[in-house]
Amino acid sequence: MQLTEIPRVKNISKEDFKTRFLKPQKPVIIENFIEDWPAFKKWNLDYFAEIAGDKTVPLYDDRPVSHKDGFNEPHATMTLRGYVALLKREPTKFRIFLWNILKEVPALQKDYSYPDFGVHLLKRLPMLFFGGEDSHTFMHYDIDLANIFHFHFHGKKEVILFDQSQSNILYKIPHSLIIREDINLQNPDYDKWPALKKAKGFKGTLEHGQVLYMPEGYWHYMHYVTPGVSMSLRSISRNPKNLAKALYNVFVMRHYDNYMRRRKGQDWIDWKNEQAIVRTNKSL
Repeated sequence: MQLTEIPRVKNISKEDFKTRFLKPQKPVIIENFIEDWPAFKKWNLDYFAEIAGDKTVPLYDDRPVSHKDGFNEPHATMTLRGYVALLKREPTKFRIFLWNILKEVPALQKDYSYPDFGVHLLKRLPMLFFGGEDSHTFMHYDIDLANIFHFHFHGKKEVILFDQSQSNILYKIPHSLIIREDINLQNPDYDKWPALKKAKGFKGTLEHGQVLYMPEGYWHYMHYVTPGVSMSLRSISRNPKNLAKALYNVFVMRHYDNYMRRRKGQDWIDWKNEQAIVRTNKSL
């Protein structure tokens, strides 16, 4: 993979952000942007265990997709207090994914504000993400192809990004939002996955208080170097083509995929995995 460092700025104005990153759809890490948020000082594992420890949270790990799994169906559940204790005790692959803090813990809304980046941020969809040491997400893009502002707290994690133009050489699973799950993006086997040699993307590291902007539809892979917490705020696609694709994903693709899982079982999953290789090889 040909990865360049994600551009970094200490701070940035709305107009500068729009000109340099939003309009050309380029990623950026903003290092000093949320120091005035209460969350900057308060948000760590102990705080979440204290304020929401009794909440039951959905957990995901890196097991391969099964036909028995529903779309974004969790692999396990646990109280947040128990999960935080697990994170502090030992490495774990379990992650919290897309946990809506507005719905689950309204008091947390007092800890942050909605910054003016020149886009309309959806105020009903602030999502929290937790991960254990050495856990990771699969390389994926979000179903709504949103502009995403990813605020990181408590810990350190590594990020790899690709734009949609790279999809045909990433071994993308058809009728899905992920690439082949058996690809190790930390150490790719180019003999097995030769197309990845040509993939051009970005890499970067996020630490406490830093903000990552991911443009519409960007593929992203997150590796938690240490236990960590992040929050994403999003804005709907401004590009009509991306908005149309988002609507297709939400109202057609995911329902068709679930239907085929029920009808064909594991054969459907196996076919999709094979097609990821066939279609990528054709693009070469």
